[in-house]
Amino acid sequence: MTATNSLDKDDAIIEKLDRVNSLLSEGHAIEHYSEDSDDTELRDDKTKSKYAVVSSRDADATLGFLEEFDPQVPAITAEQEKRLSRKVTWIIVSLTAFINLILYSDKATASYASILGLWEEVGITQNQYNNSNTLFYVGFIVGQANLYFVQTYPLKYVVSVMTALWTIVIFLHCACTNYRSFYVLRFFLGFVESVAIPCLNTTMGQFLTADEKAASAPMFYSTCVGVTIPVGFIAYGVLNITSTSVSLWKIFMMIIGACTFLLTILVLFIYPNNPTDAKFLNTNEKVWVIRRVQQTTGSSIEQKVVKKHQIKEALLDPISWLFAAFFLLQQLANNLPYQQTLLFKSIGNISSLDSTLVSVASGGFAVACCILATTFLLYFKNYTAFSVVFWTIPSFVGSIAMVSIPFDKHIALLAMLCMASPAFGVPWILMFSWNSTTCSGYTKKLTRNAIVMFFFCVANLISPQLWQEKDGPRYIPAWIVQIVLSFSIAPSIAIVIWYILRKRNQERAINLEAEEKKFGLIEVNGESIKANIAMLDLTDHENKTFIYPL
Repeated sequence: MTATNSLDKDDAIIEKLDRVNSLLSEGHAIEHYSEDSDDTELRDDKTKSKYAVVSSRDADATLGFLEEFDPQVPAITAEQEKRLSRKVTWIIVSLTAFINLILYSDKATASYASILGLWEEVGITQNQYNNSNTLFYVGFIVGQANLYFVQTYPLKYVVSVMTALWTIVIFLHCACTNYRSFYVLRFFLGFVESVAIPCLNTTMGQFLTADEKAASAPMFYSTCVGVTIPVGFIAYGVLNITSTSVSLWKIFMMIIGACTFLLTILVLFIYPNNPTDAKFLNTNEKVWVIRRVQQTTGSSIEQKVVKKHQIKEALLDPISWLFAAFFLLQQLANNLPYQQTLLFKSIGNISSLDSTLVSVASGGFAVACCILATTFLLYFKNYTAFSVVFWTIPSFVGSIAMVSIPFDKHIALLAMLCMASPAFGVPWILMFSWNSTTCSGYTKKLTRNAIVMFFFCVANLISPQLWQEKDGPRYIPAWIVQIVLSFSIAPSIAIVIWYILRKRNQERAINLEAEEKKFGLIEVNGESIKANIAMLDLTDHENKTFIYPL
């Protein structure tokens, strides 16, 4: 069977699911059935047993809101849904992307500070700089324990505390006097930022359908790879300061710290815990957002109870470990963006001032790639795995060129470095988003995120150590590792995941029309509430109507 025929069959399954969901959307998300109800079907224990049943404690956190408002809200029209989709996508993607932009600005500070005099003043060598990047990801691994707070506390407050701590750590960089203090601060910066991406990814999943989330993922990531544009211009401006008694790298840190402080205020005012308290939506829109997300993803919006069986399922699901393997191999190349500023100087033979402008050009190319990837996925569904392979090609080609082009061809080397360095970020965010949308159950999602982030961190512990000072200025061993593991084997794993999930979808197609598979019962004080199956916070293995996005 060819890939095209397989995709056609997948599209047919998805279309079938869409027909079922359209029928669901014509009614309300929940219905009440008391013990005195005349509904003989639900009073019949045998019939009742056909449905999945959970207690209100284990149900979606939006249950109380829907109980109050769902009966009053009519079904959404096609025109209303188009407007709502545009509104929610623009607001949520812009908000999360802006937070991500500041996050990556903080993370990139060490790279830019290296050309602003940090190394000379604090006494840092190339290998010590590599060690600081490794310690950042040690903090990242330890910080995965913070996912407990993501599960049990409102997201708004988790993100607010996180950004406030970012601000403190960034400002404290200005007090560094030696490499040891720099090590400590990089560790704590990684510790604080460890749950940022899972938080932002969870928020997008609460408001966007699976297709919207997949399509907007590259635009979200454009703030990571495009961070060199605003930060590069800031560094360029700081480098032009000629009369000051304050070190240039400290001025740079203070500017970035001030941006993080303003971000904290923004988060406190407008960041939502979930759709029920989103200040930018009215009541009807809140209900419609919940309905369409649950109907199109088969997943709950939010759940604040830790479920041990979902943790176990995530650990036993082979898909979790395939995603983990992808990130372990692909992220061995992740030190490249932090190394590129130094490479611009050593390989390109250009000044510190000019290197900031080259980094802006590199970021511009990356943003263009993200826009193209987003546009493609908006119009062509279920091509995530193949997009991962396609967007790895520039990095693969650029990396081969970096070890084969003569060292005196500076312009050609700069061009290939700009192509190799930022483009591999597009596959990264596509896979991170896909990792989240291909499982259901709030605790299972967070557990899988923890697994993936652990191996992401392990790769980033290793990645800086590939760039040893003795291998400069070409660093051929680092490029070879990236060519073989990051840009060859890693994208192949995406195809393996696609194949397994496609087989699961084909097996589940027969369940899509079964009435009892589309609904479940939530027990509240002796009362049964018949609800969309997504309200029950079941895992993708428990919910046989869950269709995996491809």
